[in-house]
Amino acid sequence: MPIEQETRLVEGETVEQAPQSRHITSPSLKGNPDELRDLEAGLDKLQSDAHRKARIDWTRIILPIAALLVLILAWQFYVSLGFKRRDQVPGPLDVLGQFGALWAEGKAQEAIWTSLQRGVIGFLISVAVATPVGLLLAQVQPLRRAFGPLISGLQVLPSVAWVPAAIIWFGLSDGTVYFVVLMGAIPSIINGLISGVDQIPPQYRSVGKVLGASRLQMALQIVLPAALPGYLGGLKQGWAFSWRSLMAAEIIAVGGTIGFGLGSLLDQGRTLSDMATVMSAILAILFVGILIELVVFAPIERRLLLRRGLLAGSTR
Repeated sequence: MPIEQETRLVEGETVEQAPQSRHITSPSLKGNPDELRDLEAGLDKLQSDAHRKARIDWTRIILPIAALLVLILAWQFYVSLGFKRRDQVPGPLDVLGQFGALWAEGKAQEAIWTSLQRGVIGFLISVAVATPVGLLLAQVQPLRRAFGPLISGLQVLPSVAWVPAAIIWFGLSDGTVYFVVLMGAIPSIINGLISGVDQIPPQYRSVGKVLGASRLQMALQIVLPAALPGYLGGLKQGWAFSWRSLMAAEIIAVGGTIGFGLGSLLDQGRTLSDMATVMSAILAILFVGILIELVVFAPIERRLLLRRGLLAGSTR
């Protein structure tokens, strides 16, 4: 009997203590309700922070506008000091008036549309070329050792250096512009993808091999999705290089069958010594670059970081 009573007592204690033991997630927190409550409060705060950050953050709109207004006021203040003539340093209203005149003539729309179309098409072609090449170099060690330094060298080579050669090869045509854009964007996208692949934990490939993934499945279904943060960084840098390369090509290669882009507008203002036109073209180039960043890359990057739990604590 004593043995049976003791057994029933132990069993009773186990049953009574079972609900408490289910809440214990760490041996160091066992038996300390205060620490458990702090842990739960911290987890709730993380969830509420993630939910709050998913809402519209108006500071992303207000702060850039405020910074822009400050720069415009500083610009107008410098012009009002009279250190330079107004034809050399026009004020914001002068530039706005000139841009309005160009818009009324249809030159501004034509220049923006021509350059934006070239930039997008050239960038998409660059992505289509650079993605398989980057995956191949990242997966095959001899190819990477052979062509990796060359790709890095092409990335640091100024794209404007390709303009004279492109003019000789393709003449004053759109082929010159697209060639310069491709040579500026492709190396950056390749290196970005390779950098993203290098940061993949080796366990991912091991799991893929255990599951019987082929080399193509490994590259497309495991390596590429895991390398998306680095790949996206390479895409952003590739767009920046392609946009700059496009402007350089349009400034230098003028005439022939090349259309009228923002670089052509910029060169036209320089030829006429019209600083208001030059500033209008510069601000249009800057505006298009910022617009692509805010509308295309920033939402994709934010969503990617949010899905991977990397957005908490970030200043984005």
